[in-house]
Amino acid sequence: MGWTITYYSQSLQEEILAMLAGFLGRYLRYSDRMEVYGPDLGMPHTRAMGEGLFELRIKAPEGIARVFYCTMVGKKIVILHLFIKKTDKTPSKELEIARRRLKEVKHAYTQRT
Repeated sequence: MGWTITYYSQSLQEEILAMLAGFLGRYLRYSDRMEVYGPDLGMPHTRAMGEGLFELRIKAPEGIARVFYCTMVGKKIVILHLFIKKTDKTPSKELEIARRRLKEVKHAYTQRT
């Protein structure tokens, strides 16, 4: 059985599907690969950010985007946050959003088990 991708929220899923064509095309290609091969596609496509947080690195003619995600038991990938990169360094605000959502998702999971 392959991996399943879910989203932190419906609005995040809609935001991802509304990305510019180049970003969306690459996101769909990489997410399809993640469903088959798992969440670690290796550099330059994915990178571990520590504490269970990962980033999907998207480069397109329109620029650079990052999609943060985590994994859960049962071969689940949860997409946590998306942003379009405008500087060389990942802004701390974007990383904080992803880490906060990671904690929320992990906490909700432990409450169910």
